[in-house]
Amino acid sequence: MEDFRLKVFHSVARNKSFTKAAAELLITQPAVTKQVKNLEELLETRLFERVSNSVVMTQEGELLFRYTNEIFQLYKEFNFELSVLKAKPAGSFTVGASTTIAQYLISPVLGGFQKKFPEIRLNLMSGNTEAIENAVLSKSISLGIVEGKRHHTGLKYAELTSDELVLVTHAKSRYAKEDTIELDELKKMPMVLRERGSGTLEVIEIALQERNISLADLPVIMHLGGTESIKSFLENSHSVAFISMHAIHKEIQYGELKIIHIRGFRIMRHFSFIYLHGQPDKFSTMFMRYTRQHYKER
Repeated sequence: MEDFRLKVFHSVARNKSFTKAAAELLITQPAVTKQVKNLEELLETRLFERVSNSVVMTQEGELLFRYTNEIFQLYKEFNFELSVLKAKPAGSFTVGASTTIAQYLISPVLGGFQKKFPEIRLNLMSGNTEAIENAVLSKSISLGIVEGKRHHTGLKYAELTSDELVLVTHAKSRYAKEDTIELDELKKMPMVLRERGSGTLEVIEIALQERNISLADLPVIMHLGGTESIKSFLENSHSVAFISMHAIHKEIQYGELKIIHIRGFRIMRHFSFIYLHGQPDKFSTMFMRYTRQHYKER
């Protein structure tokens, strides 16, 4: 289905050479020249200029190159989804997600996936990052989504999206009057953290260590097993916590929690798919493609 003229143009643009494009496409150089010329006539614009021994895209060529990348990607996605529909996939599939992802990010994806592929019975396993990684390693599940750094060489980590952890306190807390603080002021603020084994805690710990602050330097008053528990604790105490931006939209909107900015300090993390090395199974591949498209369109 791909327009061969676009394929030829794309090859010339990548290789910066008509000769190399001809070799890549297994056609003659005059044939490459003819396809590019036909495309230029169709678009009524020049796509390349010759500079020394290579060709350089014009501004119009660069614009077309950007769009052909998207066009070819859409072709790939279309062909994959068409093959899936022809195969009429059916069965049961379980995806594992670390706690924050399971609570705040994955629900819309699950609903949309189930609507698109109603014959697939989709299940969700939730746990901290360590638990999900172990489930994939033990082959209890074939696909997981976790936060934080890479832990196991036996797992493939494929980035999905990013997130920011921000310092928050309850609107009625004595610390709510603070808009911005210095990093060292954390050492005087009662802190609530996630439990050991949590990817969130690990990301916080690494970010602080990079600024020569350890968790032992902080007045940690409680470790809790989930973000909702931390938010409830903040509601009834004068304390602070690092929480995902994805988890506090409503509380910020209704003025229940307040973000305290830390001058010159941010905690960013990545959410990643994890699976065993090798080609993921068809359900994992379908789910990853669908999820990536979901976040791309947001």
